[in-house]
Amino acid sequence: MIKYEVKMTNIGKDAQAYLSSNSSFILLNEKIRPMLADMVIEHTVGELVSDIVEGDKLKVGKSEFDVVKVGSAVNQNLREEGHCTIVVNAEATMPGQIAVKGVRPPRLRFGNVIQFYTEE
Repeated sequence: MIKYEVKMTNIGKDAQAYLSSNSSFILLNEKIRPMLADMVIEHTVGELVSDIVEGDKLKVGKSEFDVVKVGSAVNQNLREEGHCTIVVNAEATMPGQIAVKGVRPPRLRFGNVIQFYTEE
């Protein structure tokens, strides 16, 4: 079941560097906070159909990940602003972060689909 699906519409000029240096990337609904556009991956507005929980899957373009931790503020932030930070193969310590495990960080490409889903 697909829980949340959006498409990348803008990749901030600092987003790739942030992924490389911090093993993470920030999602945010497009045009909601222009002052953050350089740091984030903006995406189409999506509806969170069901809360994201540990054990779910994340697909970014062709890359797939296992969700291993979901911060306490993630689901509310996604519903309100499409906002969360995805931490790849590292520890998530903040309430707005989702920790995922995978082979390697995703490629950030305009038009890529971001999808959280469950295999149940």
